[in-house]
Amino acid sequence: MDRADLTGLTWRKSTRSGHDGGNCVEVAGTSRRMVAVRDSKNPTGPTLVFTTAEWRMFLQGVQSG
Repeated sequence: MDRADLTGLTWRKSTRSGHDGGNCVEVAGTSRRMVAVRDSKNPTGPTLVFTTAEWRMFLQGVQSG
């Protein structure tokens, strides 16, 4: 996915992110049914983009330990 496609997204900070500014992850849904993930301390840095199926599998893995 092109970096330009990520402009204008509404980013949400993870509820697991600390309040002190450390270990912050943000996610945003895209118009192409993808999920973008970035480090909130570096919003112009690298962004990972997953299909919704990949994101669901990741969340299931995290929840099951």
